[in-house]
Amino acid sequence: MMTAEWSITVAEIVIKAENLCFSYESENPNEQLPVLENLNLEIEKGSFVAVLGHNGSGKSTLAKLFNLILTPTGGNLYLFGKKIDEETMTEDEFFELRRRIGMVFQNPDNQLVATIVEEDVAFGPENLGIPTEKIRKRVDDALEIVGMTAFAKHSPHQLSGGQKQRIAIAGIIALRPDVIIFDESTAMLDPRGRSDVLATIEKLNRDFGTTILHITHYMEEAIRADRVIVVDKGKIALDGTPREVFSHVATVKAAGLDVPQVTELMLAINRDGIELPKDALSWEEGADAIEAYILKRKTEK
Repeated sequence: MMTAEWSITVAEIVIKAENLCFSYESENPNEQLPVLENLNLEIEKGSFVAVLGHNGSGKSTLAKLFNLILTPTGGNLYLFGKKIDEETMTEDEFFELRRRIGMVFQNPDNQLVATIVEEDVAFGPENLGIPTEKIRKRVDDALEIVGMTAFAKHSPHQLSGGQKQRIAIAGIIALRPDVIIFDESTAMLDPRGRSDVLATIEKLNRDFGTTILHITHYMEEAIRADRVIVVDKGKIALDGTPREVFSHVATVKAAGLDVPQVTELMLAINRDGIELPKDALSWEEGADAIEAYILKRKTEK
């Protein structure tokens, strides 16, 4: 399947933000609209990080800074050990860093450019000037990874939402990025489509070591990451494993977010005087905890 071409030697910390700031210009030329303020963050190579935050929290702005769609208005940003500086970096250096950090957006239709699936996946590598024989392998590999090989000759616009998103992901995979940012890429999909895309994300991280930043509103998706970061009012409110982060229920809710439904259920049961684990994240964990409680009560009688 994949060749050694996929693996690129990079620094252990692939993204580093030091007191990172970003402000948008307002209608008043003398006024700035701050979105991120003195944010500090490190993303390790090969990690799977979920980024949470309510609308306007700054999480999508953060993703666009990491992808160099935007550049910082304050502080320092390092990508693969390279400090981002518009004044000293060449256009080629910006281009190379952008190639190494792919981004999948919310609406797959905005990323589909061709009338045939395999041509769409080949679009990015062709623009990089990659030889034809290598493009063919990249397209085949990318479609296999996302489980869409059988649709190579189809029109992408006749596919389901989830299938379109997997084609958009294949187009990014064909570029061989070290990091892929998913900016609410499951938001417009039905449950089956979300499940298929999330399985693809996990496969990229698990099987190929791709560093993943997954921006999502779905807590059930966030618990499958190695690490969860909660962004609130342009700053990091929480940062840790899913179990650590969602144990801070009050802080999560103060940031305008919910905890996973099963965690909410366990808390409600505890409030009624039945002691169950408060840090259950999945329905399986919740069911196991309730079953263990019932069996314990039976043996006590």
